[in-house]
Order: sequence, then structure tokens, then C-alpha cells
Amino acid sequence: MNTVFNIIVILQVLSALTIIGLVLLQHGKGADMGAAFGSGASGSLFGASGSSNFLSKSTGLAAAIFFIATLALVYLGNHRGAATGGVMDNLPPVSAPAAAIPATPVAPAADAAGSANAASASVPAPSTGSAQSNQIPK
Repeated sequence: MNTVFNIIVILQVLSALTIIGLVLLQHGKGADMGAAFGSGASGSLFGASGSSNFLSKSTGLAAAIFFIATLALVYLGNHRGAATGGVMDNLPPVSAPAAAIPATPVAPAADAAGSANAASASVPAPSTGSAQSNQIPK
């Protein structure tokens, strides 16, 4: 499906470049305006365009290819298969890390006399790092 999409995009770009080249090669209808009024041929300027030549026919063919490619891209873009899950569903499962998270520090033991403060028993021991490590920067 992806290769068909890419081929159609390439076809569309090539036809667009062909249209640009053919339009630039063609002789414009208003290019003879100055000469048309001076030579008395103003009827041909504002009259019927006459028979089409090779450049105008090939421009029409390139335009038809461009529009067909555009419609094909719209059709393929709207009729793609629905996604069954998210991006993260296709990832392999991750194993648990080898080192477990350390437990909370144990409360300090009572002193030799056995008089431990009940409030200090519930407070964990301060870390050995700097005092600023737990602060949020301003």
C-alpha cells in the first residue's frame, strides 16, 4: 500500500512539473496585444482561440493526470486501515530493574538509658547529602 502511495505522489509531482514547463513554453494570448492593435488584427485577439496545438493538448493531458493523481491520493488517504492500538502497544515488555528501591531509613535507636523520644522515633534520619538537595530552585 505504501509503494502505491509513493508511486502516485511521484506521478503527481512529475505531472505538476510538466504543467509548469509546458505553460512556460506556450505563447501567451496577450503577448501580441501591442502588435494586434497596430496591425489591425484585434479581432483575432478577442475572437475565437482557434485550433489547439500540441503544447495545449499536452498541457491538458498533464492536468488530467495531475487531477487523477490528486483524487487517488485523497482516496488512499481516507481509506487506510484503522489503527488497532497506540504506538506504545508494539514495544516489547521491559523487565524489572535489578536494584530495588531502597527502603526508608530506620528510626534512630534509643540511647543506653532507654529514654527515647516518641516524636523523634517517627522522624527518619537526615541524609548525609547537602541540605539544599531537597529544595526546589526558585
